[in-house]
Amino acid sequence: MKVRRFFAPTMAEALKMVSAEMGDDAVILSNQRVEGGVEIVTALNYDENLAREQVSTDPSGEAPSSGRVAEMQAEHHRRLEAELDRSRERIREIRERRAVAGSRAGHHLDVPLDDGAEHETEPDPQSGSDVTQSALDEMRAEIHSLRDMVRQGATPASRTDGASEQRLAERLQEYGLSPELATELGRRHGGGRLDAGWKEALRELARSVEAPAREAVDTGGILALVGPTGSGKTTTIGKMAARHVLRYGADSIALVTTDRYRVAAHEHLFVFGRILNVPVRVVDETHTLDQILDELSDRRLVLIDTAGLAPSDRGYQEQLEELANSRHPVQPHLVVAATSQPRIMKSTWHCYKMARPAGCVLTKLDEALTLGEVLGFAMETRLPVVYYTDGQKIPEDIHHAQPGPLVKLGVERLREVRNAESVAAG
Repeated sequence: MKVRRFFAPTMAEALKMVSAEMGDDAVILSNQRVEGGVEIVTALNYDENLAREQVSTDPSGEAPSSGRVAEMQAEHHRRLEAELDRSRERIREIRERRAVAGSRAGHHLDVPLDDGAEHETEPDPQSGSDVTQSALDEMRAEIHSLRDMVRQGATPASRTDGASEQRLAERLQEYGLSPELATELGRRHGGGRLDAGWKEALRELARSVEAPAREAVDTGGILALVGPTGSGKTTTIGKMAARHVLRYGADSIALVTTDRYRVAAHEHLFVFGRILNVPVRVVDETHTLDQILDELSDRRLVLIDTAGLAPSDRGYQEQLEELANSRHPVQPHLVVAATSQPRIMKSTWHCYKMARPAGCVLTKLDEALTLGEVLGFAMETRLPVVYYTDGQKIPEDIHHAQPGPLVKLGVERLREVRNAESVAAG
């Protein structure tokens, strides 16, 4: 990444300079008015992910926006150039002092500031200039280092040996992890052999994915599944209910739905209730959630199905407040489909984190090409993975989540994808 600053009396002139010297691919990191005109900081081959690694986080602790990252990168470049100017000034002062001392001693010493060869004459040991020479050597090394950093747009901490870390990051992205997470794991474990780094990165991923030791159907309580439409909430409740009935019987479980916003939305849940011989209750205008939970207080496990509403829908806020304000200890669990795009997963988390989910359920693993996306989501949100589902069979296709087997399943899925690509390529 090449970063440069331009000064001009007007913005139009500054933009012409940028276009003439850096071309149309230059990215403007920042622009501001300064004494005498405007200043523009631009970059070629700008990589936002790399820039995020080089700049510090906001004081709030939250990840800075793309615009803020660009501004921080521009400010970092200004600081480097300022330090470079200070180093040059210090070298000029040392040269002047040495020139004065040399003229008094009857000889002259020339110290170039450019990158070319150094042609200093040997200082007189008796003149005391060896200390000055040492300072000059240090300053020359410092100015060369700063010049390189300004040219590369990098900080010392961001320099890496490159090749091995890049290969590991690429493999982790094939696994399905986000570029940011893959780069971070690559930097931590890419120092040695690729296979060893790959195994260590997967071990860290498994350690970072949390899962409860006991199954939710064994723990009991009041569990509510929240999430967007189509994520598999109702089907997952049917699987969990069947799993509980097989172990503890139908008398200790009940199903509840808060979806009164769509026509016939609860019919699917009633089908499960009839098959399992389990009561199903509907929250509506005449029956509040707390009233229904009061009546079901003798049940070992109550599963609550919710409507998949967007924040713009009328009942979105009402439904979440209903769960949060209940007198009963309702434990929301976020349902995330492994087939969703990473951006959709993050959007889902931001929409439902106000419900304070106690965990998550990963669904549709059988339909996803890779599993790194959903595992990375669990790692970054720190939501314990309670269950994962991988088919339509009830109750066979629901599994108590365990981080190690889940990460291994992701490796197997990656192998299947590679094999399919090999076959397709002939």
